[in-house]
Amino acid sequence: AYPFIGKEGGSSFRFSPGGTYLSFTRTVDGKAQLFLMRTDGGEAVQLTRHKESVGAYRWTKDESRIYFLADHPRSPEEEKERKKGADAVVVDEGPNGQRAGRWNDLWWVAPALTAEPVEGERVTEREHRIGSFDVSPDGARIVFTARTENRRNQANLSEMYLLEVEGGAIRRITENLAPERRPRWSPDGSLIAFTAGSLERWDLLNDKLWVMRPGDGEARMISGAFEGNIRGWWWAPDGSSIVFNGLHRTDTNVYRVEVASGRVDQLTRVTGTLAVEDLSADHGRMVYSFQDFDTPPDLWAAALDGSGAVRLTRANPELEETVAFARGSVIRWRSSDGLEVEGLLMLPPGYEEGRSYPLLLHIHGGPAGVFTNSFRSPYHVWAGLGYAQLMPNVRGSSGYSDALLRGNMHDIGGGDFQDLMTGVDHVIEAGIADPDRLAVRGWSYGGILGGWTVTQTDRFRAASLGAMVSDWTSEYGPGFNYDVSLWYIGGRPWENPDAWRERSALTHVANVTTPTLLLHGMNDRTDTEAQSMMFFQALKDQGKTVRYIRFPRNPHGFREPRHQRTRDIEEIRWIQKHTLGIDWTPWERPTKPDGEEAAEKEKPEDPGGSEPAALPTSSTPPAP
Repeated sequence: AYPFIGKEGGSSFRFSPGGTYLSFTRTVDGKAQLFLMRTDGGEAVQLTRHKESVGAYRWTKDESRIYFLADHPRSPEEEKERKKGADAVVVDEGPNGQRAGRWNDLWWVAPALTAEPVEGERVTEREHRIGSFDVSPDGARIVFTARTENRRNQANLSEMYLLEVEGGAIRRITENLAPERRPRWSPDGSLIAFTAGSLERWDLLNDKLWVMRPGDGEARMISGAFEGNIRGWWWAPDGSSIVFNGLHRTDTNVYRVEVASGRVDQLTRVTGTLAVEDLSADHGRMVYSFQDFDTPPDLWAAALDGSGAVRLTRANPELEETVAFARGSVIRWRSSDGLEVEGLLMLPPGYEEGRSYPLLLHIHGGPAGVFTNSFRSPYHVWAGLGYAQLMPNVRGSSGYSDALLRGNMHDIGGGDFQDLMTGVDHVIEAGIADPDRLAVRGWSYGGILGGWTVTQTDRFRAASLGAMVSDWTSEYGPGFNYDVSLWYIGGRPWENPDAWRERSALTHVANVTTPTLLLHGMNDRTDTEAQSMMFFQALKDQGKTVRYIRFPRNPHGFREPRHQRTRDIEEIRWIQKHTLGIDWTPWERPTKPDGEEAAEKEKPEDPGGSEPAALPTSSTPPAP
C-alpha cells in the first residue's frame, strides 16, 4: 500500500470505465468539486468550479463525459438576504421539507486534464429532487428517480423518468405509490434494473430486483426466489444475469439471478459477511471485504465463487495477537407463540461451561434492522468486561423472510418484546446468564423497544436507551414516522388514538423500576430529542433512578469522536454500576512526553527510495 493522492484527500472515488482515470470530489472554498487524475500517475486537476457542491456523479461508457447532480444555486440577491437572516422556512412548500431544501439538476463536464475548471453544462432545469441516476451504454439516455415535492414522510412519491440527452425530452416511466431505487441500464441498453419491495404501494417487504423495458414501461420481478436483503448488484457483461450481494439470515454471500428465468444460484458460501466492493469488467474476479464475529474486515480478491482468494490488506495486525475476542455463535429459540427466533450469542474470553455470567441484551435499530455475523468492536469491549451478550433478530428484522419482516405490523412492542424475553429465558436456562444480573441497551428502535421493555418488566438491573421515541403521538409531526402510520401501529393518531397511546412507553412510565440512562443527539431528526426529555422528566418526577445526557450538534448517528467516546464511557459506567455494583472508570489514555508531538510534526517527509512492502497474503482465506 502506498499514498496515491496528496494530503488534501478526497471522497467519492471512481475509476473511469476504461480504467484511464480516477475521479473524486474534494472541497474547494466550501463546495465539493470534481477532480481527475490519470491512474498511471500524475497530479490531480480540478474539473469543476460549480456554484454549488457536486453530488452523485457517473461516467459515460466512452469516458467522454461525467454527469453529476447539483442543487439549484441561489441568486446573488437571495444569498445576500439569507446572510442578513432571511432564512425562514415555509414547511412542505416547493423544495422545502421540514427544513429548507432546494431543487437539483443534472449537469455534465468533459474529463479533460488540461482545461481550466468549469461550471459544466446543464442537462435538466426543472423543479424536482433527483435521487439516483444512470447513463445508458450509448450515452443517449439517462434514467433517474425524482420527486416533485420534498415531504420527509413521502419518499414513495418518487418516480422513475427517462431523459433523452439530445433534445432534453423527459418521460415518466413509472406511476405508483412505491419507491423505486438504484436504476441501472443493462449492457445493451434494452432493460433497466432497479430495486423495490412492490410496484403498487409502499409495503413492508424486503427489496426485490426488477427489470423494465424502457419503451413500454413493462416491469417484472426477477429475484423472487431469493429470501433476504439484496445489497450491491451488477449486470453481467452479456446482460443475461445479475450478480448481487445478499444477506440471508446472518450471513452475506454472492448470488446470481438469471434475468430470463429468475433462477437464483448461490456462488459463495461463507459463514460471515462477504461484501463485494466491485467486479472486474469480465466478471472473472471480484474484490471484497470479509469479516465475521472475531475477524475485523480486510480486502480480498477472488473468483466470483470465492475460489483462489488472495488477501490484499492487513488493516489491524495489532489485534491478531494482543486482543482476546469474544466467542460468537448463532442460536435459535421458540418465542411465546411458537415462532422460531434467531439471534447472536457472544461469550466472554475464557468462558467456562457451568458458570453463569451477567447478560447484556442488545436490541437492534430499525425496526427492520438485523444483527449479522460481522465484526463489531463494542461487543468485544463488553465481552472483555465479563458480559455474555444476546442479540435477537426479533420479528420485524430484515434479512429473513417477508413474513418475519412483517411480523410486528400493528404490533410494535408485542411479539417483538416476547421474542426478547424468551431469548433471555433461553440463555438463562442454558446456564449461561445469571437472572439476577441482566442489563439492556439499544439505539433508535433499540431505544424504543428498550424503553417499552423497562415499562413491561422489572427483570433488568440497568438500561441504556439511545435516540428513543417515548410517545408516538407527539412524534407524529416532527419525526420520521411513515413506517409507524403505515405498518407498525397503523393509521394516524386521530384515526387510531388508543393504539398510538397504548404502544407508547410514556403511557406506562410509572411501571419503570430499572435504573435508566438516556442518550440523545440534539440535532436528531429521525427520533426527535424531546422524546428522551419527556421520558426523563417523567422518571425524574417520580423519583426514579435516571440520568439523561444530551449531545449538542449530533444527529441520529453521532459524528463527533469526543461525543462518541463520552457516550460509550457513560454507558459502560452506568451498566457496570447498576448491574454489577462496580464504580467503573476508564483507563487513562496514553499521552506523549512534552515536545514529542511537536517534534513529530517537524519530521521531514520520507524522500522515498525504499521498496514498497509486499502485499500480505494468507494461506487460510475464507472458505467459498
